[in-house]
Amino acid sequence: MEQPETVSTGDREITDLLLQLRDDRPGAMDRLFPLIYDQLRRIAHRQLQAEPSGHTLGTTGLVHETYLKLVDQTRVEWRDRGHFFRVSSMAMRRILVDYARRYRALRRGGGLERVPLDQADEAALAEREGHLLALEDALTRLTAVDERLSQVVECRYFGGLTEEETAEALGVSLRTVQRDWVKARGWLALELKG
Repeated sequence: MEQPETVSTGDREITDLLLQLRDDRPGAMDRLFPLIYDQLRRIAHRQLQAEPSGHTLGTTGLVHETYLKLVDQTRVEWRDRGHFFRVSSMAMRRILVDYARRYRALRRGGGLERVPLDQADEAALAEREGHLLALEDALTRLTAVDERLSQVVECRYFGGLTEEETAEALGVSLRTVQRDWVKARGWLALELKG
């Protein structure tokens, strides 16, 4: 009796297209994008809900900006679907952090326009933007301590990947991801408190 196939046809097609993209075959990204669009939207939606930073970038805008970043990724050696979504979630995180930094710079006087008080909740926006930047700084420190813990956070928190998808993307066991996720959350909680 044959074993049931664990990789879906869609996952296999995505991996095949990623390999074509890695080999710089024309049109691979154009064929890949419709297959991954819904998953990228889910990741973007989770990231925007988890860390609203006061900017006007929506789910669709974040996906499209991510697409533009990914199209320029000529040096990435795409391995599989999990690796692609990990890189995508990292790209989205960078986009959101860049937006938060630009927002902070604008708040300090770089081209601000006067807005009536009833149209803006500046304190709430500043707090959310500050939280995202504090988390980014803490993740940078965590990377210096243990890069894999940081990668697990990127996959789980920013990418919205399941534990199984994270294990696949990082090439480690499910149990390792579960332990690392607990360690990383504890470490980040202490860092963000202090």
